[in-house]
Amino acid sequence: MRVLIIKLTSMGDLMHALPAVTDAARAIPGIEFDWVVDKTFSAVPMWHPAVKNVITTQHRKWKKHFISSWREGVFGEFYRQLNQHDYDVVIDLQTNMKSATVSWLYQGDVHGLGKGFCREKFAYKAYKHRYDIAVEQHAIDRIRQILSQALQYDLPMTPPDYGTDFSQYALPKLDFILPDKYLVFVHNASWQSKLWPIASWQQLAQLATQQGYTVLLPCGNDEEYQRAKSIAQTNEQAHALPRLALNDVAALISRAKGAVCSDTGLAHLSAVAGIPTETLYGSTSTRLIGTVGDNQHHIESDFTCSPCYKRRCPRPEAIDGAPVCMNEMTPEMVWNRLNAILQAQ
Repeated sequence: MRVLIIKLTSMGDLMHALPAVTDAARAIPGIEFDWVVDKTFSAVPMWHPAVKNVITTQHRKWKKHFISSWREGVFGEFYRQLNQHDYDVVIDLQTNMKSATVSWLYQGDVHGLGKGFCREKFAYKAYKHRYDIAVEQHAIDRIRQILSQALQYDLPMTPPDYGTDFSQYALPKLDFILPDKYLVFVHNASWQSKLWPIASWQQLAQLATQQGYTVLLPCGNDEEYQRAKSIAQTNEQAHALPRLALNDVAALISRAKGAVCSDTGLAHLSAVAGIPTETLYGSTSTRLIGTVGDNQHHIESDFTCSPCYKRRCPRPEAIDGAPVCMNEMTPEMVWNRLNAILQAQ
C-alpha cells in the first residue's frame, strides 16, 4: 500500500504525526508513505523509516513572489509531482486552508476531517472522506485516530512511538567538536508570551555549569542568535550556536545529556530523541500540545489566567508583552527538576 500524507507545517506538528505512521507501519506490513511538507521542515518526515519520499512546498515564498514563481513553472512542477503516483490513500493531517488547497490540487479523493473538526472552518470541503475526531484531546491522539480510520486498522492502545532511531538514522557529522557532557537550552519561541527571561536562562546556565555541564544554545535566526549570545555572555561554558540545518540540530540534541526548552518545535525534537527534558509552559496547555514521550517532563504555570493562548501577555503588569506567569519558574526549580531526571539515568 502506498499512502500520501499532506501535512505542511510546523515543526512540532509534523513530529506529532510520526507516531501515527508507526501505528500504520505495524498494522499494515509493507506500507509506504510519501509526504507533502514545507521545504523548511522537509527533514522531519524522512526521520521515519516508513516515509520514502517528500514533495516540498514553499507557501511563504510562493505567496510573496507569486508572479515570478508562476513564470518559473514552480506551480506546474509541484502539480506534476503531486499527481505523479496513483496513491491508495491520500490524507490531509493538517486540515487548514493551506493543506486543503494542496488537497484540491490532487486529482483524486482525499481523506480529512469533517465539518466543525478541522483546524480552519472550510477546509473540510476539500475532502471526499471525512472523519469526526474530537478536538479537545492531544494532537498526537487525534492524528493517530485519523490515520487508523482512514487506513482501516484498529487503533493501538500502546503509548505513542515516534518510530525514529537517531542512532540508526544517518544524521550529518557536525563541523564542530561536541563537548563530552552538555545540555541544550532551547531558549527561543515564536510567541513573546512563551519566553522565559534571559536572566533566568543565565542563572540556569550557571547552575548547570557548576555541575560540570557545558550549555549549548541553538538558534533559528539572527534575533535568536543575539538572544543566545546575551544568555551565554555571563558564562564561559555556555555557547551560542549559529543557525544550523534541522538535521544538524537533530544530531546536536540526540547526543545531549538533557535539555530545557521553551514551548517550541525543538522541544518536540527532544521528545523524538528521548533525552531527559524539562519544557516550560505558561500561555499554552500541555493537554493539547505538550511534549510526549520517554523522559519528557513539564513545568506549568499555576496562574489562573494560564493557559491564555495570547501571543503577548495581556496582564497590566506585563512589560512589553513578556509573560508574567513565567517569572514564577525559578532557575533553582528548573535545575532541581532536570537534575533529578539526569541523576536517575
